[in-house]
Amino acid sequence: MSNQFELQLGSLKSKYDASLQELSQQDVVNRIWRHDHTVWKDDPAEITNRLGWLHSPEEMTAAIPEITKFVDDARKAGFTSALLLGMGGSSLAPEVFRYTFGIKEGYLDLAVLDSTDPGAVLAAERRSDPAKTLYIVSTKSGGTVETMSFMKYFYNKVSEAVGADAAGGHFVAITDPGSGLEALAANLKFRKIFLNNPDIGGRYSALSFFGLLPAALIGMDIGQLLKRAAAMAENFKSEDPASGQNSAVSLGAVMGEAALAGKDKVTLIASPGIASFGAWVEQLIAESTGKEGKGILPVDGETALAPDDLADDRLIVHLKLKNDDTPDTTFEKLADAGMPAVQLILEDLYDLGGEFFRWEVATIIASKALQINPFDQPDVESAKIQGRKMMAAYQESGELPALRPSLEADDISVFSDFAADDLETALQAFLARANSGDDGSRSYVALQAYVFTTPEVDAAMQALRTKIQTSRKLAVTPGYGPRFLHSTGQLHKGDAGHGLFIQITADMPEDAAIPEEAGSDASSITFGVLKSAQALGDRQALLDVHRNVIRFHLKNNIVNGLKRLTDRI
Repeated sequence: MSNQFELQLGSLKSKYDASLQELSQQDVVNRIWRHDHTVWKDDPAEITNRLGWLHSPEEMTAAIPEITKFVDDARKAGFTSALLLGMGGSSLAPEVFRYTFGIKEGYLDLAVLDSTDPGAVLAAERRSDPAKTLYIVSTKSGGTVETMSFMKYFYNKVSEAVGADAAGGHFVAITDPGSGLEALAANLKFRKIFLNNPDIGGRYSALSFFGLLPAALIGMDIGQLLKRAAAMAENFKSEDPASGQNSAVSLGAVMGEAALAGKDKVTLIASPGIASFGAWVEQLIAESTGKEGKGILPVDGETALAPDDLADDRLIVHLKLKNDDTPDTTFEKLADAGMPAVQLILEDLYDLGGEFFRWEVATIIASKALQINPFDQPDVESAKIQGRKMMAAYQESGELPALRPSLEADDISVFSDFAADDLETALQAFLARANSGDDGSRSYVALQAYVFTTPEVDAAMQALRTKIQTSRKLAVTPGYGPRFLHSTGQLHKGDAGHGLFIQITADMPEDAAIPEEAGSDASSITFGVLKSAQALGDRQALLDVHRNVIRFHLKNNIVNGLKRLTDRI
């Protein structure tokens, strides 16, 4: 195994050493390979049937010829672009591959659609010629509302471009055996249906068909990726945790012990070439560990990382490419300041195959320390239920439930459970609710933006994030809805309630109708309505579990609205 693993743990060292000894004495590694649910819980539900990913490096190596043939046939058929329609675990690994490896000459230019914002849907439509685009419909359950809405919309667009009889040949499905999508894809004559191992949960599926088919379409060497994953799997299987040489277990032990000691913000620093990996790690950790009143918050992409900008609630993890010569002493400064720190050194980009496996193992080891089941997501459903209630109200009355703003100022409507005279007062009063962490439970802030994403919006979101972080010394995590509902949304509702949630919505100048059925012009709802219902539903789900929530609706220019908020912090 080529990659390196280095630790600087300070006061956590003795607890970490004791944790490794206990994991060894309890034979945890062998029990995990035997799919022994009692590592985590007495009840086998959603554990014994969620460990199939352990075998992905071996199983998927056997599937390489099938994947390769499909990709070669797609290229010969004249496809030049691919659009992946998916959410959460179905979309994040493909996005990492696209950003990290780019597109090999002669392969398909891949994009990912995981937003119900009508602007995002229309931008994806305008990006490429439907006659030359392959659409990857990617959902484990086969019924994810966002994914199936995307599929129906683009099926109709392809039918308009190439004719209804040929439309199915532009689609490929990745799903579990027996799902509704499998039957629908067969009925619509999709080009191919890839049936994934059903014992793999979405966030653990990077090394299955869900990640590998998109990787092959952009020209990656998926055999090499799986080879690196297999090396990490062998290290996990063969090395005794007590030796300190089992790097996946060691990382998990650090994460677990740090969280138990109040350092529950895993702060990721990455070489620029692999920076997109953090978004995948974010979902894996947050959705796996944020439950039963416990949680580890992954913090990715911070720009203010001097020791004085951070509180004593951090575990620092540095993902470094061996050949990365970018001048950056951030990690060393944080480690020298006494923060517990881990450095993972990757030989090259393909070592990400090993990283997917390492972080999956580390997350389930940390979950054992927290005494939670890493494979369920009990609170994800709460936002879906509330969203469906909002949709039902719309179907009945033609309108979504209306909220009364507590303040109107500077082209921004504020919705809060307290009165304020201006934006600055509202923001400061809300942030004043943060827990200082003296009892080991320091607050964090989540920015939840249900807006159309552009580079300018990203920059404005980052500026708002940094202003809050540096002024309050709080970890701040930005997320775009509804994407984050399939990721950090579980943590937001399932952890101990330390989050402060700033929901940001905006007017939508464009909209697009969602077809009732693929091939039908009938529609009773638009993407704009669906996104608004999801925002309202998530807000209500947070309030139902007594979270602190404030909403800012930006009426005109999103970037200007975000700047106004930033100026008033």
